[in-house]
Amino acid sequence: MNMRIMEECRQLGAVRNSAIHSHGLDVSSYSGDDALAALLDRYPEALIDVNQYSYDAEGQVTLMAGERGQTSGAELLEAVRKGRMWINLRSVEDVWPEFWNAATDAFDDIASAYEDMHAVKRAGQLIISSPSTRVPYHFDASGVVLFHMRGIKRMFVYPSDEAHLPEQAMENIVARRTTEELPYNLGFEADAEVFELHPGEALVWPLYAPHRVENVDGLCVSLSMDYQTWESRMRTGTLYTHAFLRERGIRPTVLHRLSKASLALRWMISLPLRRMKILGNNIANIPRQFVVDASAENGMRQTALD
Repeated sequence: MNMRIMEECRQLGAVRNSAIHSHGLDVSSYSGDDALAALLDRYPEALIDVNQYSYDAEGQVTLMAGERGQTSGAELLEAVRKGRMWINLRSVEDVWPEFWNAATDAFDDIASAYEDMHAVKRAGQLIISSPSTRVPYHFDASGVVLFHMRGIKRMFVYPSDEAHLPEQAMENIVARRTTEELPYNLGFEADAEVFELHPGEALVWPLYAPHRVENVDGLCVSLSMDYQTWESRMRTGTLYTHAFLRERGIRPTVLHRLSKASLALRWMISLPLRRMKILGNNIANIPRQFVVDASAENGMRQTALD
């Protein structure tokens, strides 16, 4: 990595360097076909996201959002194996408490290796994805520990600087003006750290660091545990307030140059702005373009848009 990038990296959060840890979760019990099919059969439809991504020669992504339809849990797994789908089961902490309790214990073990990695809030999504699918270049508006349980996947983590992660793009994503995908070009690959994840391993990376994912082998199952510390909560609230200010023609101060007092003030301002939904939500009603169909060659059937 060149020195210009090194000097511009935002050093935020408790995790300063990406690293792989052993997590100790019982991967066979939690990610086998029978367990997953039973979980999918009872999972609330409103908490299931089904997506498919396609890419052009320059790595630019097109998102297709879909819906589960009437598929059973076993049929949904079969469709995922055949296709290029990425299924997120949101709010695992509410729907699967047995698994969540084990995962939070594993999180605490990993967090003990870092100073100030004190979560004030945690939430999780179980990710079930096709053997050959990819997730585009994006960032998360919180800290993340990715617990990998099945298959092999490759993570590419990039510097958190203005070149790789424009602050205005961060504001738009936090304010839900756009989806979480970021501007990307193939030249970024020279600056990526690459990690191959196997069952039983967990990856941590610095707060806001952009990343992307490639599945390497087999149906993949991971738990993405988002965690908020007081620092990340204030910074993410600041990004929301900055989106509000920028929309009104005010250019905000660069995030990582703000004092703690300034961050706290902007976070407090963001609370009523969010409650009043001042900025709206541009991604709440993304059209569904396909329905999962295990009998189809690629596991999905496209639907006509209104």
